[in-house]
Amino acid sequence: MSPRAVYRHIAHTIRHAPEGGITYETFCVTVGCDAESGPRDEQEAVQDWALRHTGRTSHDLFRRVVTDHAKVTRAE
Repeated sequence: MSPRAVYRHIAHTIRHAPEGGITYETFCVTVGCDAESGPRDEQEAVQDWALRHTGRTSHDLFRRVVTDHAKVTRAE
């Protein structure tokens, strides 16, 4: 008797994982400037960083990144 694989569809869901938190980062995209806020737990902290950076350098264009963590679980 030869082994045989059995495949079946199992539904899953994906949701935000509170234990993973959310991180915020801001990057200056002015040519030649590699400044970045670094990851922070609060959105206001990276916004304040961008405002201070603009005050020091007059750079006014930023890329904002929000990262959350998700968990996949079997739907039952």
